[in-house]
Amino acid sequence: MIKKIEYLGFPNCIQIGNGAVNVIVSTDFGPRILFYGFDGGENILGWHGDAAVNTDLGTWKPYGGHRLWLAPENMPLSYSPDNDPVEHFIDGEYSARFVPPEDTNAKIQKEIVVSLDETGSGVTIDHTITNLRESAIEASAWALTIMRPGGVAIVPNEPFQPYSGENLLPVRSMAVWSYTDFTDPRWSFEKEAIRLRVDDKLDSPQKFGVLNRQGWAAYEWNDLRFVKRFGFVENADYPDMNSNTEIYTAGGFVEVETLSPLSMLAPIESVSHRERWHLSDPPA
Repeated sequence: MIKKIEYLGFPNCIQIGNGAVNVIVSTDFGPRILFYGFDGGENILGWHGDAAVNTDLGTWKPYGGHRLWLAPENMPLSYSPDNDPVEHFIDGEYSARFVPPEDTNAKIQKEIVVSLDETGSGVTIDHTITNLRESAIEASAWALTIMRPGGVAIVPNEPFQPYSGENLLPVRSMAVWSYTDFTDPRWSFEKEAIRLRVDDKLDSPQKFGVLNRQGWAAYEWNDLRFVKRFGFVENADYPDMNSNTEIYTAGGFVEVETLSPLSMLAPIESVSHRERWHLSDPPA
């Protein structure tokens, strides 16, 4: 079921619900997926309504929740303000398409399609970026999800195999940023996964990226477990030293991010990227 509602004081939000979970998407700006949670339950997504980044193009606001960005990251084009109203089109009982105004700075057109399963918690998010320039550009669709504070972001490791003559080559790459500090207590390196805890008392930013062949990343908060799944393209080139999964946190701010392969887009060509979301059952 799809209906227009007010959420967080914004009067033109679109709610998609199936009786099990609800997804709420803004059309006053963005778009942003502002809410994902069980019917009557907590929102697993975060909100940072006062945050802002001032650029040569104007003020960009993260707002909260889930968004689509242009990668590789570029200042100011990735931060092109998206504060204007968004068109939406109903594609079925549980699906809607959200089209913001043309980004005249980056000369691209973004589009997000949100499709909720008829039952259960599953949601499909399709992201598309179209090149509106008169020349080709190299681009990746970058899907960023702001989670609520106080949880732990999880990225799986590749399956462990003991040392042998058959396991002499590395199985994946990792990218770190100049401010990445692995002595920070928020990090946890385990055999099965890397975990990055969110702590609003620790403001220093931390970020890492990996080439994630396992095709999923997660965020755990209290008894909720959010999982996003995505395709992995063998032998493709990804942004940020070949990263298709990235985690960023600073204080109570945290993002679970995935990226499509880099594509050379001719004029009017598009790059697309799909995520599948699931939310754990609420506690009994």
